[in-house]
Amino acid sequence: MAAEIRLAATDREVMQCLPVMRQLRTQLAEGEFVQRIRTQQRSGYQLCYLAENGVVRSVAGFRLLENLASGRVMYVDDLVTDSAARSKGFGQQLLDWLLDRARGAGCDTLELDSGVQRFEAHRFYLRNRMHIVSHHFRINLKG
Repeated sequence: MAAEIRLAATDREVMQCLPVMRQLRTQLAEGEFVQRIRTQQRSGYQLCYLAENGVVRSVAGFRLLENLASGRVMYVDDLVTDSAARSKGFGQQLLDWLLDRARGAGCDTLELDSGVQRFEAHRFYLRNRMHIVSHHFRINLKG
């Protein structure tokens, strides 16, 4: 069976994404994951995954938005491939799917942020003709 990309619609599908998503978002608690996804979905977040023979290999969370800087944007909140399945083309297939979906939605850009320590991910993004266009700043308001 070939790899298949789907939107995670059921709670079961969302939970199947957690082990891979946790490799990027290590703070995620199993008991809260589905509810957090459902909450984000109310503001436009979508969770998709690539599965090979029923095993989730790559996961992405994204949303469509508009802003003055970029116009219509597909913003990718999360993009991760299982560490045991990297360099097998799964991340590329999922990124290509996201790009096709962004084009189909009339987006001007696909954008994402990537932690400064994720050197392998940066090589992947640069290889895919993505450009580093800004710094992302944050202030923690709860601590």
